[in-house]
Amino acid sequence: MKGFRLIHSVALIAGLLFLYVPIGILILYSFNASRLVTVWGGFSTQWYASLLSNQALKDAALLSLGVAMASATIATVLGTLAALALERARPGRAKLLFGGLIAAPMVMPEVITGLSLLLLFVALNVERGAITVTLAHATLTLCFVTMIVQARLATLDRSLEEAAQDLGASPWRVTLTITLPLALPGIIAGWLLAFTLSLDDLVIASFATGPGATTLPMRIYSAVRLGVSPEINAISTLLIAGVAALVVTASLILKREKLIA
Repeated sequence: MKGFRLIHSVALIAGLLFLYVPIGILILYSFNASRLVTVWGGFSTQWYASLLSNQALKDAALLSLGVAMASATIATVLGTLAALALERARPGRAKLLFGGLIAAPMVMPEVITGLSLLLLFVALNVERGAITVTLAHATLTLCFVTMIVQARLATLDRSLEEAAQDLGASPWRVTLTITLPLALPGIIAGWLLAFTLSLDDLVIASFATGPGATTLPMRIYSAVRLGVSPEINAISTLLIAGVAALVVTASLILKREKLIA
């Protein structure tokens, strides 16, 4: 038994190292004084300062953040409504079909999804740019939000909703005052996942974007093809810090609500 636990511990540590050592190296070399990424030239913050003069990276970062927030919000609203429909609907072929359609983007190759959206935008004669990227990312992440919120709704105590209905509350009032507050942890988790997936996406954004709407992953990919710059490490570190701050803030909010409850 001890040997089995030792193997599990070693596997866990190896997995964590595999995940986080490359991120640690990226953060470390963002403070490298040398322009050569593989040569340590001393500690320096010059690459963070040089980001202020790199207008292309700043514009791409602001565009990606705006698209990620907008698409995550759209996906969270629609995904929550879809989760409510799936969880409250009676079992049947319609529910099965609807659930399959919602989950399809999750298993669909991103190249196929991106190409399909591109053909749709071309057929509708929609000018491609930030709006089309936002809609494409909302389409991609909606299924993830739906699954997370539905899993949260499945664990809720239905007796609370039934008690509210017995006291005369309408279905809408029950949903707004009982169901959604109880499902809030799942909704926040879904928004964070949708935000992260949108911020990270490269393939679908490449199909859905147009001139003047280059996202940060696209900008980084085009820059990396010519060699990794320390500025890329610096802006990647800032993104990691921003996402980590969001996750910690959301965790603190949820923890505080549990203590209040």
